[in-house]
Amino acid sequence: MIIWINGAFGSGKSTLAAGLHQALPGSVVVDPEEIGGLLRRTFNGHPGRLRDYQDYPAWRRLTAAYIGEIAEHTGGHVIVPMTVLNPAYATEAFTPLLLSPGLVHLVLHVDPDRLGARIDASEEYPGDDARSEAVRAYRRRRAADYTAAAAAWMHADDHVIDTSTLTADVVLQAALTHLLPSRLVTADGVRP
Repeated sequence: MIIWINGAFGSGKSTLAAGLHQALPGSVVVDPEEIGGLLRRTFNGHPGRLRDYQDYPAWRRLTAAYIGEIAEHTGGHVIVPMTVLNPAYATEAFTPLLLSPGLVHLVLHVDPDRLGARIDASEEYPGDDARSEAVRAYRRRRAADYTAAAAAWMHADDHVIDTSTLTADVVLQAALTHLLPSRLVTADGVRP
């Protein structure tokens, strides 16, 4: 099964992915941002370079192909912590994955005030305040984009976990409760 974790930047996607990876033996975590980095390096200095790597149709196709291939190769669960706010981009990336062993789309929600506080408190690069502030600034800029996407499509179509007041352990349990037992099997074929 492919478990795509979507939501606001700073909502806890990476933390949940790590928890699911620990809870699901044989699972792997795939980061489509690495494909974005590859495209950034490839198009560096090229006139066709785009600001947001998700705007490249190649990112969406390569991401879907990569995740599908990883799922086929491992035969286990593939966990994907990645914010995708554009519904057309989500459809393009998700549609091929629906043909794979299965796709579950989880959305982590945080109310705007708490999200702002989390962003302000985050330190992505300990000891490097300039790089950490760049990440915080990006997350602040994208918070309104998440709110619009949540209202327009994310919360209507997918399983939402409101992480506003939950600890990481409680978020993990909420995700596992949604996924278990009827829809998820561990890599060794046993339902946990």
